[in-house]
Amino acid sequence: MSRIGKRPIPVPAKVDVKIDGQAVTVKGPKGELSRVLPAEVEVTQDNGTLVVSRRSESRAARQRHGLSRTLVFNMVEGVSQGFQKRLEIQGVGYRAQVQGRNLVLSVGYSHPVQIEPPDGIQLAVENNTNVIVSGINKEDVGNTAAKIRAVRPPEPYKGKGIRYAGEIVRRKAGKAGKK
Repeated sequence: MSRIGKRPIPVPAKVDVKIDGQAVTVKGPKGELSRVLPAEVEVTQDNGTLVVSRRSESRAARQRHGLSRTLVFNMVEGVSQGFQKRLEIQGVGYRAQVQGRNLVLSVGYSHPVQIEPPDGIQLAVENNTNVIVSGINKEDVGNTAAKIRAVRPPEPYKGKGIRYAGEIVRRKAGKAGKK
């Protein structure tokens, strides 16, 4: 049995879950998410908890059991609390600002880089160097944060670039000076 898949999902009081065959719709104070789960698993709801179980013991069902449970759990958590990723910009003259919904990055290129977030994702900037990506869909939040980081990933010699908050960048020594 899947260690993650067998754990029940607690549903908060302010969250409403609707199961229609393989389609699961979760509605909460922050918004609404829906997803169609694979045919190998089924979701049942009993008094305040959701249970994801597999229909057979096939390899595909075992593979998708824990994944489906995690996807449903992330939907419930997203509509009740939301998700957030923080990015830090390090480098002399590197900065970020929000114009409308778009994020404008000045990170050492000859032009500012504009990033337009997908629907449901909010971008905020603190102190010109901290970017906050937030939303209810964990997948979209992570993908948007990865796209922002990919504009200028941290380099190993001086550590300049865009990194996740708390990310440790391994540094290299560089060239030895002439004597």
